Parts: sequence; C-alpha cells; structure tokens
Amino acid sequence: MTGDRNFHMGNGNYNENSGIIQNMSGGTMYGGMQASQENVVSSQQQQSLTEAAEEIQALLKQLEKSYSTEATTGKMALATEVIQRIDSNPTLTAKILSALQVGSVKALEQSLNHPAASFVIGALEDWQKT
Repeated sequence: MTGDRNFHMGNGNYNENSGIIQNMSGGTMYGGMQASQENVVSSQQQQSLTEAAEEIQALLKQLEKSYSTEATTGKMALATEVIQRIDSNPTLTAKILSALQVGSVKALEQSLNHPAASFVIGALEDWQKT
C-alpha cells in the first residue's frame, strides 16, 4: 500500500503513513497492535525495541563488574562506558536508533532494569534529538 490514509471513526481517529500506523486516538484497536502512549506499535516493531533493550541490558550487566553502582558517579561511569560501546558498534547503534524511531525512549526505558539505566536513557534521548 502506498500513500497516506486518515480515517475518522466516530469516537477516534486513525492515521496511517505509507503502511506504518502513526497514531490512533480514541476508538478500539484490533489485530495484534499495542498502544504505546499515543503511538501504535506493531508486534514486529515491538520485537525490534525488545531486542535493543536486551542488548543494552546485557552491556549493563557485563560492565557492572567493573563499575560500582552504589554511588551516582559509578552509575554515570558505567552508563558512559555503555554509550561508548554502543557508539563504537555501528550495527548496534543502527539497531537502537531504528528501534527508537518506531518505538519511544519511554518504551525502551520500561524494558531496562538496572541502576544505571536512567543515565543510558538520558544519552539515548540526546542521540534521538540530534
């Protein structure tokens, strides 16, 4: 399918751009779609976001042995190292930035469970803006 489509569905709106659902407000969603804030994310896009989160989580776990996460400075140092590792791996960088384009930083943040995750998320938000 090509072209944009916009539908007004009684109590909600549905907007589609070149086959990728951009947003939906109100109404009810069907067909395996999940709402993420005001965006609708397909299960394939969710998989991409999940994989990116898993890779970041693995880096955090791997590097936490070298950095103390008891103090803020340790968390920041760990996050800096994670960002440097991501930045030096073009494939991983592309995967994460691609996942952020279809999902959101907030969705990625919810998938990370580590004391230094908020610092990594802050850096990714900055990347997304540039």
